[in-house]
Amino acid sequence: MVLIDTLFIIAVIIFSVIIHEVMHGVAADKLGDPTARYAGRLTLNPIPHLDMFGSIILPILCALAPGGFLFGWAKPVPYNPYNLFRAPRWGEMIVAAAGPASNLALALIGGLLIRLQLFPDIAAVLMYVVAVNISLMVLNLIPVPPLDGSKILSSVLPKSLGYDALRDRMEQNPFLGFGIVLLIIIMFGNAFGSLVYGIARAISGL
Repeated sequence: MVLIDTLFIIAVIIFSVIIHEVMHGVAADKLGDPTARYAGRLTLNPIPHLDMFGSIILPILCALAPGGFLFGWAKPVPYNPYNLFRAPRWGEMIVAAAGPASNLALALIGGLLIRLQLFPDIAAVLMYVVAVNISLMVLNLIPVPPLDGSKILSSVLPKSLGYDALRDRMEQNPFLGFGIVLLIIIMFGNAFGSLVYGIARAISGL
């Protein structure tokens, strides 16, 4: 049973991060940028999206480790912010927010299935779907480049504050940003786990 649970957690993380990236591309496409579509990234076929570390190794480590750290990523979907002519002011924020929003939607669907007791025998399994997607949503909203939260924050902050320049520098070295996020998780891991599972329980009613 432990092996089955581990494999399921890995599968849920991989599926969820792929949905996350596809929705970035879908949002960009709807706003006028076909870059992701031309690159063949608007597909649920996992092969074009998989990143060896973020989509395979990290989900395995998360599934095997105790606590609330359920995270991973797929290859970023390419888009050109200058093509977002249908929302020139807020386009980048919409594209960035589409990823975490997709994770919230998946968590709400899982929670609804639990609350309606349509599949009572797999309620615990559906809880993994809720928890994984809440974890992905919360982590991606941290305003540290290259996470989505940094693009959302950049869109709402006055340009005079110079946050865009800091974001650009950090995006040139994404391992620095992920290192900061990892440090935050190490320092506040218990609080993060409590937050994730608190939200997941509120959604699912368990």
